[in-house]
Amino acid sequence: WYWQKEKREPYVKFMEANYPPGFSYEDFGPLFTSEFFDPNQWADILKASGAKYVVLTSKHHEGFTLWGSKYSWNWNAVDVGPKRDLVAELATSVRNRTDLRFGLYHSLFEWFNPLFCEDATNVFKTRKFPTSKSLPELYEIVTKYQPEIVWSDGDGNAPDTYWNSTGFLAWLYNDSPVRDTVVTNDRWGLGSMCKHGGFYTCSDRYNPGHLLPHKWENCMTIDRWSWGYRRNAKLDDYFTIEELVKQLVETVSCGGNLLMNIGPTHDGRIALIFEERLRQMGAWLKVNGEAIYGTKPWRAQNDTVTPDVWYTFRPTEGKVNAIFLNWPISGALELGEPQAKLGETQVKLVGYKEPLKWIALGEKGMVIALPQLTLKQLPCQWGWTLQLTDV
Repeated sequence: WYWQKEKREPYVKFMEANYPPGFSYEDFGPLFTSEFFDPNQWADILKASGAKYVVLTSKHHEGFTLWGSKYSWNWNAVDVGPKRDLVAELATSVRNRTDLRFGLYHSLFEWFNPLFCEDATNVFKTRKFPTSKSLPELYEIVTKYQPEIVWSDGDGNAPDTYWNSTGFLAWLYNDSPVRDTVVTNDRWGLGSMCKHGGFYTCSDRYNPGHLLPHKWENCMTIDRWSWGYRRNAKLDDYFTIEELVKQLVETVSCGGNLLMNIGPTHDGRIALIFEERLRQMGAWLKVNGEAIYGTKPWRAQNDTVTPDVWYTFRPTEGKVNAIFLNWPISGALELGEPQAKLGETQVKLVGYKEPLKWIALGEKGMVIALPQLTLKQLPCQWGWTLQLTDV
């Protein structure tokens, strides 16, 4: 898009400098080889990340499908490049080796598909593209791979009536093989984002920092600048684990899920930096998972006195989790939100055995004495959880 349509100078120059004259986008197809793609290894990394669901990009805006689609002749991973059904392989490994829910991303429109371009020229009064390409593909992947998340994207500035989204969704929720378990997002046509859908995405990298009344997802990338793999990325271009934990905690306390994107390589590898971040997140969740999984937002999302303290709530046990991202130098953490009751309120540091001492500050607020621990004794290295009962 940047190279062929917008003709942005850095992209045009990059192609001129690094590829033969007359090289077309289609010529990338055979270069996508996937020789190192090991779906079992991917599944093990995903499981180790602590994630509860995974979404694979089955087709992006350039129309190349990662399965042997009947509707994408000679422009799919079975006919060109890997010569493998990548969707089937990953779905099988994820289902056999993990308890993650398997989801598929699918782009409605395609930048340069002549049928889409023709419909767009006709101001979407004709519907050649959705009827012959987009919708048949959607029915195909749902029937064939039974994804439990259908992550739609790319409305191409066309309304939902052009895409017949409501017709497809009615089938998905009433008659499809995943009707009882499927969850969808909110990108089903112009104007539907942040208004309709099982969960809202609202925009890429959406993190409002306050509570939303509807379930939502912060869909972001571990590489700060790209959804793909960049050979020329620098270490600073990747979020640190501290930054990712902060994103997760902020997102969950405001009622959202975090979808962290990684860009695999053309030869089918998850780059080591991505694997490390995923495994670090899994290590953090092993300790602090109770403050994340199955929680609801509390009456306050973040603390009024100490910045970088975020709250989550476990209604079944009546536990409030205060996740603090900076260990105070004084060894005492002041919280402005909880109302503590003498003789009733208990405070625990998750991953540490002894209950903690605290004092109440009038009507609202408390100061908690943190244990004096060496680096080795800390339950985890980034972000810690206090469990408050009876506040």
